[in-house]
Amino acid sequence: MWNSTKITQLLGIEYPILQGPMGVGFSTPELLATVSNAGGLGSFGAYTLTPEEILETDKAIKLATSKPYNINLWVNDVDKSLINYSPEKLEKIKLLFKPYFDELGIPLPELSTDIPSKFEKQVEVLFEVKPAVFSFIFGIPSKEILAESRRLGIKTVGAATTLDEALALEEAQVDAIVASGFEAGGHRASFLKPAQDSFTGLFTLIQQIKAKTKTPIIAAGGITDAKGIGAAMILGAEAVQIGTAFMVTNESGATPTHKQMIFSDASNTTTISKSLTGRMGRMVSNKISDAVPFETEVLPFPLQTRLIAPLKVAALAQGRTDMISFWSGQNNANLKHHSAAELMQELILETGKLIR
Repeated sequence: MWNSTKITQLLGIEYPILQGPMGVGFSTPELLATVSNAGGLGSFGAYTLTPEEILETDKAIKLATSKPYNINLWVNDVDKSLINYSPEKLEKIKLLFKPYFDELGIPLPELSTDIPSKFEKQVEVLFEVKPAVFSFIFGIPSKEILAESRRLGIKTVGAATTLDEALALEEAQVDAIVASGFEAGGHRASFLKPAQDSFTGLFTLIQQIKAKTKTPIIAAGGITDAKGIGAAMILGAEAVQIGTAFMVTNESGATPTHKQMIFSDASNTTTISKSLTGRMGRMVSNKISDAVPFETEVLPFPLQTRLIAPLKVAALAQGRTDMISFWSGQNNANLKHHSAAELMQELILETGKLIR
């Protein structure tokens, strides 16, 4: 059977289809539960949540499903360059974005560089709620954290954008590796080299990792339908992780404007930009991303996020979609489902027809 793989056996799921863990309000217990209840693995991107918020979210998840699910965190959730960050540089970079604030008639926000990491405290709560799967990006947790995950029976899944990162994850003895291709929407989760030096396409990355590691591979990036699932699995993946196709469903927490944008022809042109958060990520091209090329220095993560946040709110209120950063994968041509349940049904049925 096509759906019986190392990943389904490892995670205790029926189908090797994982919903990508999306943060910043995109993840919802409803979306997670819909995917898990259909036999896949629902996920929740919790890196922005406080430990208390993770506890409350997990209660809602457990009310919605009794099936396995995944909670995702960021190992490195604050750029080291924020330490002793120059106030003069902060003000200089804020002025770079002032014209956009002026255009929308709002003031620049007051910002503080005192932003502590939440990761360690988040992990403590994660061990308390005990999801079936703990996935992470932007690095590898400590040996102690991984050992405690194993002791508690929580499966660990790390993300790699290069072969070297996959080898590091295997050395750390994670249970599975997400091969995150260049096509994927959202942040480039690189951690050994800068994101701009880690632009490997998914199909190449799967084959590189398959040839050099024994850890099961989960393919992510540009997969939206059964053909993408089939191609990834033929190349050696044991499962796929799908983000954008689930983000546009009714169960997702993305704004209606965001969903409409991804379904429109405007999403045919995506770009990799750090203008939204300070870290490079794939999004629909807009006025700001076009004007802020890679060479332009922006604020470190997550300070850049805090700078842009009020601009995004105002742009949404004023209908200025040209100033909003819409996360998106590179392949949106065949998106059609507004229901996560219907999307899952089609993926399962059509993949079964392709792979016998």
